[in-house]
Amino acid sequence: MAPLLLPLLLRPAARALRPAVTTATRAFGGLLGGGIHGQPGPVRPSLLQPLRRAPGLCSCTCGGLHTEGDKAFAEFLTDEIKEERKIQKHKSLPKMSGDWELAVQGTEAKLTRKLAGEKITVTFNINNSIPPTFDDEPSEGQKGQEEQESELTSTPNFVVEVVKNDTQKALVLDCHYPEDEVGQEEEEESDIFSIREVSFQPTSESDWKDTNYTLNTDSLDWALYDHLMDFLADRGVDNTFADELIELSTALEHQEYINFLEDLKGFVKCQ
Repeated sequence: MAPLLLPLLLRPAARALRPAVTTATRAFGGLLGGGIHGQPGPVRPSLLQPLRRAPGLCSCTCGGLHTEGDKAFAEFLTDEIKEERKIQKHKSLPKMSGDWELAVQGTEAKLTRKLAGEKITVTFNINNSIPPTFDDEPSEGQKGQEEQESELTSTPNFVVEVVKNDTQKALVLDCHYPEDEVGQEEEEESDIFSIREVSFQPTSESDWKDTNYTLNTDSLDWALYDHLMDFLADRGVDNTFADELIELSTALEHQEYINFLEDLKGFVKCQ
């Protein structure tokens, strides 16, 4: 082979070893329509066109999701509300005997009465007022019957305040329903509620202090405890009152439960 042809035969191999010529890296602005050095660049329609709504997104203004699970959830809540309204015992809150005035704010209820220069106030909250059930699992034959007979009962803790006219302090008695006493009818003389703590507090609720002495009745002399129970009974806080309070609290709890289901349904359906 002639020596002059050797460079020509080697030239393609040399070109293959050279790096490929590349265009300068496109700036981010070029993706939006502006090219390099002010020159117009290619337009990407996917970035400039309106984004399509992802499947399942709500068509209303809330921007939430509307999934098949949400639809099934809302249908379940609709049926649940209907069933709860069917078994609702009181369409309106029952009244307490003894000239008690009732004021309700959300889950908190306050009963007030005035008696011979004294003001008695009973306050309770229905939250966490239904005691848990730890009964053994019933057999198949008993399960349907027990579900029909069992009713949820609200037994809230309640606080009794007794204020005498022209005084700046209140006698406060913290009461509760012992689990072993609720529903017991064998001993008619036994009390269905108990006093747990007793203290004196300023008449203004905002001034209540944890530093004030609080008497715990667990280690209290029984004679003194009985006098405290009689003190409450003389002011209308007795077993009859405690029974009616359970009925009132149960009705209020059921009412708030139905309201919660309706709010939950509206939230799920974006209403």
